[in-house]
Amino acid sequence: MSEKAILVSLVTGRANPYEAEESLEELGRLAHTAGAQVIDIVVQRRQRPDPAYFIGKGKVEELAKGVADSGATLVVFDHPLSPSQAFKIKEAAGCRVIDRSELIMGIFALHARTAEARIQVEMAQLQYRFSRLVGAGLQMSDPGGGIGTRGPGEKQLELDRRKIKDRISALKKELKKVEVQRQTQRKSRSQIFKVALVGYTNAGKSTLMNLMSKAGVKVEDRLFATLDATTRQVVLASGHKFLLTDTVGFIRRLPHQLVASFKATLEEVAEADLMLHLVDTPHRARQEEMDAVHAVLKDLKIDQPEILVFNKIDKLDAKTLSELKWSHPKALFISALEGQGRRELEQAIAERMTEN
Repeated sequence: MSEKAILVSLVTGRANPYEAEESLEELGRLAHTAGAQVIDIVVQRRQRPDPAYFIGKGKVEELAKGVADSGATLVVFDHPLSPSQAFKIKEAAGCRVIDRSELIMGIFALHARTAEARIQVEMAQLQYRFSRLVGAGLQMSDPGGGIGTRGPGEKQLELDRRKIKDRISALKKELKKVEVQRQTQRKSRSQIFKVALVGYTNAGKSTLMNLMSKAGVKVEDRLFATLDATTRQVVLASGHKFLLTDTVGFIRRLPHQLVASFKATLEEVAEADLMLHLVDTPHRARQEEMDAVHAVLKDLKIDQPEILVFNKIDKLDAKTLSELKWSHPKALFISALEGQGRRELEQAIAERMTEN
């Protein structure tokens, strides 16, 4: 049975209303991916966040009435909440309250398949919760399950600050072992040309991976369907061989704990000779999504050579496609689903390999 969620957004005096609307729409997709049914959306406009209740005490009282009337079991804020704000809103609303970061980490926990991904997600969740503990020795209580709580489990959730630090330390050691294994694998393939797929979540990286390598990577129209890096060898018609790696998708305001935890996975990108930056071309916020990808890459100090690849052109009208080709003359335009533009993409990769 899915949770019934109410989404909450705050538009401050300086905020761009369009960006706020786009972010709230994305929050809805995240909630859907987590398995929640969005039953209502609350938007509050004020000059600045309220220190105590974030959206203001009066608006929280309205929210509480909406929760009671609708039977909502979860309230998701599209903004970071302080521990005291989250506590006060939860007390007033009478149901669980989480923010965007907790929702994203909950999705990562749901989709973690390999031991490495589970370690990374658990570490990110514990680091997030550790940063929100107030007062030494304060114990974390069992939240009772649901979106945003999956991952460490009840035993870890009851740990105090010291035990959480010990658990994080142990996870770091486990992750270090995985990193050593990765480094050994990288050395064994150091002479092979490496290509990494990067892009906003749901840009079609896994679909392109399957098209070029027949990897059989899981493809879903959901955010963060792929968490684990998958590497396959690709042999082009020209005879060129290279390794193609599919990586975790990026998103605006990706929790920094997740970026830090998934650094080992994303180092596959840093080791690549070439990045294919896939863009969800029909999406109206494609430029913002492109900027978000570059922001994460910059944060990780990754500046590998890049080919910009506009995907899903089968969903574009001729005018928009023509304008994009004019504004991005060095980019490639493909439909990974239809196989359109595959030859041009493979030719571009082969040319980069020859240059190397």
